[in-house]
Amino acid sequence: MHVDILLKQVRQKKKITLNKLSDKSGISSTHINDIENNLKSPSLFVMIRLAKALDVEITELYKVIW
Repeated sequence: MHVDILLKQVRQKKKITLNKLSDKSGISSTHINDIENNLKSPSLFVMIRLAKALDVEITELYKVIW
């Protein structure tokens, strides 16, 4: 799975809106939406902030498929 799919799945599972995640992470909702729709590739810094805001380990947002 790609980061975009995992991010959206985790956010929805935790029932957090884009706006709430934006408020908690300091990342704009537009930027998060672009990541979720695979329009932008997130930096590690952004992913760390999103993981903290979602209260998950960063590894939950990155799954390696071999």
